[in-house]
Amino acid sequence: MSASAPLRIFLVDDEQPARERMKEVLGDLAAELPNLVVGEAANGQEGLLLMATMPVDVALVDINMPQMNGIEFARHLANLERAPAVVFVTAHDQYAIEAFEVNAIDYLLKPVRAARLSAALAKARAGGAVKREPLERAAAASGQGPRRFLSVSERGRIHLVPVAEIVFLKAELKYVTVRTADREFLLEESLASLEEEFTGLFVRLHRSCLVARARVRGFERTVDGDGEGAGWAVVLDGVADKLPVSRRQWAAVKALASG
Repeated sequence: MSASAPLRIFLVDDEQPARERMKEVLGDLAAELPNLVVGEAANGQEGLLLMATMPVDVALVDINMPQMNGIEFARHLANLERAPAVVFVTAHDQYAIEAFEVNAIDYLLKPVRAARLSAALAKARAGGAVKREPLERAAAASGQGPRRFLSVSERGRIHLVPVAEIVFLKAELKYVTVRTADREFLLEESLASLEEEFTGLFVRLHRSCLVARARVRGFERTVDGDGEGAGWAVVLDGVADKLPVSRRQWAAVKALASG
């Protein structure tokens, strides 16, 4: 982006008055820092859909939004092919602020002042696209909890998969297959990091597979080539797949039947 071109800004905040106030402050800054509000959204899902269709230099993102908080939104945004820089906007949330400062993530406190906004935008222009790794560390440190969605890049857009709809996760080469009742998705994250984040929702069946605890409906005995009992497989709600359980994990998985 040319240094003389207006900074293309996208606003994500569930409160319309807050978006209007931000546009007023940006207007006040236009003489010293040319900028253009290219779009706005009232929630993260809408923001991701719109930002995938237009060039954006900086996203100003509210932290506390329903359905998807600002940090989760930014983590999904980082998967865009042309991801923008992100500056968070928050009320006085001490845990989030500490997490941002430790991970060198810029933020603004409400009410937003023109001088502070100008400095944040200049820093964002120089810093470039949002990075996923510091956001992941900040999410863990700020107690935001696990994501509600996984984001999959498909044909240049972000597809959000609700975690509540996932039946199982299976590692295959450098991808993880995400299986819902309707279809499969390919995710570029590690199975180990997903297990750590969603430890209360999924249980490991073997080295390369996690299954949603709530989707386990029962177990079936498996047999080997000689017709002898060789182990166990889980029967799942929503899919026909019957997934084998390793001997090492059998005790933990079996406990789900009585949980």
